Amino acid sequence: MNISFDNTTNAFAYKSDKELKGAKFLFKTMEFPWFVQIGTRLTPFIMKTGLPVHGIIRKTIFKQFVGGETLEETAEVGEVLGRYGVQVILDYGVEGKQGEDSYDHATEEFIRVISYAATQTNIPFISIKVTGLARFGLLQTLNEAPRLRSGIHDHEAETAEWDRVRERMYTICEVAAEKNIGVLIDAEESWIQDPVDRLSMEMMEIFNKEKVIVYNTIQLYRHDRLHFLQMSLDIAKQQGFMLGIKLVRGAYMEKERERAFDKGYASPIQKDKASTDRDYNAAVALCIDHIDTVSVIVATHNEESNLYAAQLMDKKGLAHNHPHIHFSQLYGMSDNITFNLAKEGFNVSKYLPFGPIRDVVPYLMRRAQENSSVSGQTGRELTLINKELKRRKG
Repeated sequence: MNISFDNTTNAFAYKSDKELKGAKFLFKTMEFPWFVQIGTRLTPFIMKTGLPVHGIIRKTIFKQFVGGETLEETAEVGEVLGRYGVQVILDYGVEGKQGEDSYDHATEEFIRVISYAATQTNIPFISIKVTGLARFGLLQTLNEAPRLRSGIHDHEAETAEWDRVRERMYTICEVAAEKNIGVLIDAEESWIQDPVDRLSMEMMEIFNKEKVIVYNTIQLYRHDRLHFLQMSLDIAKQQGFMLGIKLVRGAYMEKERERAFDKGYASPIQKDKASTDRDYNAAVALCIDHIDTVSVIVATHNEESNLYAAQLMDKKGLAHNHPHIHFSQLYGMSDNITFNLAKEGFNVSKYLPFGPIRDVVPYLMRRAQENSSVSGQTGRELTLINKELKRRKG
């Protein structure tokens, strides 16, 4: 194995000089946390006012992190990635729409995305959020009574509401199983995660008998998740189904800590980054140790964890393109990891959201905040871009 995450020739081969310079400008602005804070607060408001900022957003942050406004636009990005051996996780990136009609519409959209993915050679997965199919308050109510499988509520309306959520998820997974497309169920905040976990396991038990269709997401910045992974593995073995797992570090740290402090309970977040890193790598090892029972997606921008997983595969004599091991990074970030892994023949993808600009603004604001808050992320991106631009000048 000959991987170097410093190889910018591989990392940016798919980008023109103009595109690289655009990325440089964007990451440069993200180096200023105050600018990001103001921008992330103002942008959603400005979008609602109808002021002509659509074009500016489209040419900058949207172009960097999103595939397009439609499936057709996104197909062009997918084709470019495919030329370099990089696969795609398609994400219909609409968030925060409320109401039964919206949830039914989202279900139809997810099915449309699955049907499209099935026509492509390099789109093995789609990503979905249960909050796109269910009312947040319902999930919270369920989370507060996590031990009961049925009869959780006094109100028949809420029981019927949850049944509709399960039916939506079943319909999505059924189509995905028919068309052999994986469904990655995103992690949510800790105070609604329990019903998401139970729904994921329920779907795995139905659809993961012979191959892995359904994947749950585990956030290792929570100190209880390594234990939860072990429990999930035990259940899968007992019930005779394959466990599908996407491993991430996590996305709601500040929000989790603030809520725990406000409500006076112990924070679910690890005490420090070293603990998160330790549990993440332990989770990778656990999955690879049980690779006959587990299909794992190593979804991280951490170079050490990606290298650790790749080296562990080599140590165990597993093929780089082993069907049960997949790597993934967000589109627009960590190209040095994605394209260098692809060059070595590993299964690797970009998580590629798409949707109308107005609807994907929440996703874009999270990317901006993440890049400005994750220690060293923006600096690392800039260093690599500058290195490649300098190399091209010769």
